[in-house]
Amino acid sequence: MRIQVKKPRSWQNGGWQKMASRPRLYENRRWRLSNRILLLVFFCGLVASASAQLNFDHLTFNAGGGLGLGRDTVSALVGNSAQVEAGAGIKLNRLFSVDAEYMYYNLGFKQTLKDNDQLLAGQKGHMQSISLDGIVNVPKHIGKFGAYGIFGIGFYDRTVSVPRQFIAAGTQYNPAYLWWDLTTINNILNGNYNAQYISSNSKVAGGFNYGGGVTYRLYHHSEAASNLHNAKLYLEWRYHRAYQSDGKTIVMPITVGFRW
Repeated sequence: MRIQVKKPRSWQNGGWQKMASRPRLYENRRWRLSNRILLLVFFCGLVASASAQLNFDHLTFNAGGGLGLGRDTVSALVGNSAQVEAGAGIKLNRLFSVDAEYMYYNLGFKQTLKDNDQLLAGQKGHMQSISLDGIVNVPKHIGKFGAYGIFGIGFYDRTVSVPRQFIAAGTQYNPAYLWWDLTTINNILNGNYNAQYISSNSKVAGGFNYGGGVTYRLYHHSEAASNLHNAKLYLEWRYHRAYQSDGKTIVMPITVGFRW
């Protein structure tokens, strides 16, 4: 006598694939949320600590934006992109200061990559970072012009997304899928095709930055209120490198901004 076991309805029509993907999807979302909360707490803690230890006259602020130049993988997938930054810091003396800085860097793929692969048609991405930096001011000024160097370490959260869709077995693997942590699509696992979903992915990693800039003082001490006499325009170049598990993410932002 032959006994036939009927598979549950959820296994039919690819339902088992959806069920298997849900726990991983929820786990990834919780992981991304917890890491972003960690970044926010880290930044708020630095600012609060600075405010508690020194009076307002010793605090400095900056905000700016401009063009970001990609290197290596970022250059191949994104090219050049827009970025913005803002920070708050402590002036230790005439030469040295420290600050905590936030950066948002756009990681939208090149249009040619989106046009050549339907899975990437709706791609969006960005990288956010929070860094703790040391700043060394050049003691010699030329009129209202000054210069400085900067070096720091921080956390980098790189996120990419596309409209959630199913990748069938046998789909040709595109190197642009690197940031989604996908397994090799053409493999066969346990007699079942290794098909999967692509939607969003986020990776947080440590990294460092260095660079320098030039400043232009807007006022003399006698020309402004006490909270504006240090106001400056600045032009800055930075090199950022983050060590995600799938490779380095390297960007070089060129920023025009305002310090006070």
